[in-house]
Parts: sequence; C-alpha cells; structure tokens
Amino acid sequence: MRGQQPGSIRAMKGKLVEDLTKQMVELAWQGLDGDSRDLTFASGKHYVPIIQEYVRRQPQEIRAYIEPRIGEYRYGLGCDVQVYVRGAFFLAIECKSYAENSMLKRILIDCSMLKSLYPDLRFALVQLESMLGGDYSDLGGIQFGSAASHTIMSYFDVDLTILTMLQGERRVNQPAHEEQWYKPLTPDTVAGAVSELQVLLADARIGSQGTNRDRQDKAG
Repeated sequence: MRGQQPGSIRAMKGKLVEDLTKQMVELAWQGLDGDSRDLTFASGKHYVPIIQEYVRRQPQEIRAYIEPRIGEYRYGLGCDVQVYVRGAFFLAIECKSYAENSMLKRILIDCSMLKSLYPDLRFALVQLESMLGGDYSDLGGIQFGSAASHTIMSYFDVDLTILTMLQGERRVNQPAHEEQWYKPLTPDTVAGAVSELQVLLADARIGSQGTNRDRQDKAG
C-alpha cells in the first residue's frame, strides 16, 4: 500500500474488516446448521426519538418550540454490519481497523441508542488491531481486557463482545500494512472469532430472537 494516502488506506482496511466480518458471520451461522435463507445483512439508519423527559426539562420557550414539531426530533444511526435473522435485527457489529478507548466510548453510545429501539439486540466490535490496552491484542485463551475499557463499559447497559484479529498492540509508527510490520491473520484466530459469533447467534438459531422484528416495524 505504499504511495496510498492515509485516508484511502483506512477506508481499504475498514472495507476489509467489514467483508471479513460478514464471512465470519456466515461461517458461524453455517456451523450452527442455520438456514442460509434466514440470515441477511442490511444497511441503513435506525431512528431514535427525542426523550420526552429531556423536553420537559427545557425552558418554557424551548418546550413550546419543540412540542409542535416533536416528530421531527429524531436521530438516525446505524452500524457497519447489521445482521438480520428471519427479518429481525439481531446482531449489530462495529468494524474497525483498530480501536482505542475514546472510540470504544463512542461505539457504546451508539449501541445504547440502538438498544433503546431493540432491547434484545446483540453487539460486537471486530477490530484488526487493538489500542485498548490490557490483553485485547493477546490472541488465544481468556482475555481479561484492560482497566480503562472495563471501566468505560461499566457505565453502559450493553454487553459488547470484542474480537481482535491480529496479534500485538497497534503501534502508530509500525503500520501493519507495511511489509516490515506485517501481521498474519491466522486460521486459528478466524476460527476463534467464528466461535464467539456462534455464541451470539445461538439464540437466533433456536428461534428465541425476541420481538426485534416488531420493534423495527414501529421504528422505521
């Protein structure tokens, strides 16, 4: 990738992680003997409404302006890979070439807002490299994470599965796309990630995906 602009390199890595993630989800579903016709990917935004209690706390003049227009007060958000099972939004996955803790915080905010629409939704972060600290970049075996990441996650009512694909903490001056800093993506790492995704998809396989389909119809 020599000669490429940093922005284009990030875009290429992001597309790589998204494509890899979709393939791993498909492998996970196959491993659960799921019907391929039941698994689909979608894109697009999901719209969260303004919280009424927030409106009630505003000065009278602001409330008087917002309330007649309340239907316009919504925010659209999505995620990189949206996994649907039998038409129900079941698993939301963020895909990053790397993640550090300020990015993790933003991801969790989006997850929380999506969860307000879809309480049964599952969440995952797939990253090529990690800058979260701790042992997120030590592949194989139990990962204990980092003190900072666990502290951030403790403030959100979201269970986020974090999957790292390349061994070793990311170094800004050692980009993995350059030959001298090359990091292999191993079959064992992919197999481990597929197993983690199977855990997230297992409930959908047995048909206990909750009522996300109904909630999606109402939110659309």
